[in-house]
Amino acid sequence: MDLKEMFGVLVVAFAGLLNGSGAWPMKKMSKFQFEHWWFIGMLTGLILIPWCVTLTLCPNAFEAYASVPTTVLIKSNLWAAGWGVANVLCGLCFVRIGVALTGAILTGLGVSLGVTLPMIVKGSGLFKDAADIDSQAGFTILLGVGIMIVGVLLAAAAGFGRDRILQKQQQKSGSFVGGLIMTVIAGILSCGISFSFVYAQGPIVEAMKAKGAGEVAANFSVWAIALLGGSSINVAYPMWLMTTKKSWGVLLNSKVEFLLSLIIGANIAAGIVLMGNGMLLLGALGASVGFGIQQASQMLGSQCLGFLSGEWKSVAGRPRTQMYAAIGTLILAAIIMAYSNTLAKH
Repeated sequence: MDLKEMFGVLVVAFAGLLNGSGAWPMKKMSKFQFEHWWFIGMLTGLILIPWCVTLTLCPNAFEAYASVPTTVLIKSNLWAAGWGVANVLCGLCFVRIGVALTGAILTGLGVSLGVTLPMIVKGSGLFKDAADIDSQAGFTILLGVGIMIVGVLLAAAAGFGRDRILQKQQQKSGSFVGGLIMTVIAGILSCGISFSFVYAQGPIVEAMKAKGAGEVAANFSVWAIALLGGSSINVAYPMWLMTTKKSWGVLLNSKVEFLLSLIIGANIAAGIVLMGNGMLLLGALGASVGFGIQQASQMLGSQCLGFLSGEWKSVAGRPRTQMYAAIGTLILAAIIMAYSNTLAKH
């Protein structure tokens, strides 16, 4: 693995840590409910930041977009819409079953599809030359996916044990099973954000560069247009909640919590853009390897946030041991996937 690819591994790993722990400001809020911080965070991270960068640094951006095949934009936004649903469910599950367990399940299920499909149906641009799924690199990646699934099962078992303990201590209420089902659905749809980039970045980046945009700005432009389907869902849902609850005024009740919500948005934008750049640095197989490492790292970030925020404070014994084992298993899977990128050259 050369220096460029090693840097790519670090970039996608950092992107995952940022995305996994990026919701930490919600732990500091008392006045804002889910719909308030989610609205500000998603509006900032998914719409305002990508579009501001694109319109500022990409000359003739709309002319460039107009030259991209319509089918590319439609497909990318359909993927993004699936991810948008997953992202809303993820936010609800953060509140319902906790950050740690939500992150673990999303990681394992999302990576199963997100890693394998780009080796079967090739992506755009650099990713169209990815190794086949029946190659040595492909089999190694599948081994990593299998190990990740083991990590998910361990995390789910830990979550059930944690829920039983907390209910006995009367520290938790609500349906854990309902939250778990929501998380599973979110996990399956969560890979849409990767596919939106993988299958759209080639023609969009090419069009932007033809109009004078630089590498970083061109990548921002992919997220700006390709995630519209998902970002619209993520902004519309909390708007609907605030309207039905007549709670729009809460947004003006705390400058500190408004600022914390903006930080969530900045974390989202940074994590998404770094993930895309890291995938490209990893080369043709970056769509699979990069997403796999990013997801494992995202799980680690969510586990750290969960532990540091006290989600597991009163839990000991087997559930905690199982969660530690899940973390170790997912780290092993990420290492195997990183190694598979080296095999792709042979």
